[in-house]
Amino acid sequence: MNILKILTPRVVALLTLVLPAALGTVYYFGLAADRYVSHTVVGVKDTGESAAPSGGMASAASVLLGGGGSPTSLGDTYYLQNYIRSMDLLNKLDARLKLREHFSRSGLDPVYRVWDWTTQEAFLEFFRARVEITHDDFSGLVTVDVQGFEPRFAQALAQGILQESEAFINEYSHRIAREKMRFAEGELQASRKRLEDAKQQVATFQTTYKLLDPGSQAAAASSLTAGLQAKLAQQESELRAALAIMQDDSFQVRTLRSQLAATRAQLEAERARSTGASVDSAQLPALTLKFQELLSSAVFAEEAHKAALLAYEQARLDAARKLKTLVVIEPPTLPQEALHPRRLYNLLTVMALAFMVFVITRLTLATIREHQD
Repeated sequence: MNILKILTPRVVALLTLVLPAALGTVYYFGLAADRYVSHTVVGVKDTGESAAPSGGMASAASVLLGGGGSPTSLGDTYYLQNYIRSMDLLNKLDARLKLREHFSRSGLDPVYRVWDWTTQEAFLEFFRARVEITHDDFSGLVTVDVQGFEPRFAQALAQGILQESEAFINEYSHRIAREKMRFAEGELQASRKRLEDAKQQVATFQTTYKLLDPGSQAAAASSLTAGLQAKLAQQESELRAALAIMQDDSFQVRTLRSQLAATRAQLEAERARSTGASVDSAQLPALTLKFQELLSSAVFAEEAHKAALLAYEQARLDAARKLKTLVVIEPPTLPQEALHPRRLYNLLTVMALAFMVFVITRLTLATIREHQD
């Protein structure tokens, strides 16, 4: 075959070994632009966890708001990482630091640069490749390494990322707090309405039956009945004693009989009032149970209103203060030397790959020639 005649060992060595090594040398030592790396380490801190409510109404408020003061979850850190890689952050940084203009000034480097015709999606991928994010699952810290063609620009870009990220974290935490406050405000209004209705029912009951407290009234009626029974027994004893020594129509006996009849009538009247035997009287035991039910509902509504009021106040404070903050463990550094590209390492890698391709190509061609022979 003609192609086998063309692909002599010398040509194969030139194409697969010498040419890649030469192009790699020209690119890495002549065209590749220096890229400086600014290093920073940050973490997300929940400033509200120390103010967690506990006990009594505070616990009820915490439950009403869906918890409170829990340690920062990994979700906050993942939100931060995804925001750093988002198009929204890229647009803000581009308007603030002119990223396109900077990354288009790469000198003669045709690889690590942004062209005028680069699309927004391609620019986002380029930006993500220039911002390396590492997350430590144990400590929850995030390490951000930002590349730039100039040391101060790399540092400014890292600082811009931190500032925009902190604004994002505060905004989304405040948005959640505002939603909680609106929910707590609705619950507060509903609990106030329930409390007013419960109090109105108690007042209506007292007005209808003209009783402040049927339980106290029943206790007083029971005490009065017991007193009347004791008085009745005493009067009966006095009457029997008088009949033993006096005539039945004597003045004292008639007086004792009149007193006994009056006491007995009063006792029957009190019994009728307490048991509802009379037509115009209400049954005190039933009224007592109904009043206790209304009173319990009012007390429960008052406790619920206190919890709703505390929850609303807590949500209002959360919406007003700084809930989460970006803790900067290591501020963005100002690099002094370019860490990229790693010229010698990359060139040796290219030469190693080129040598592997050269060997594989030589073996393939030798096998083909052997079979042709």
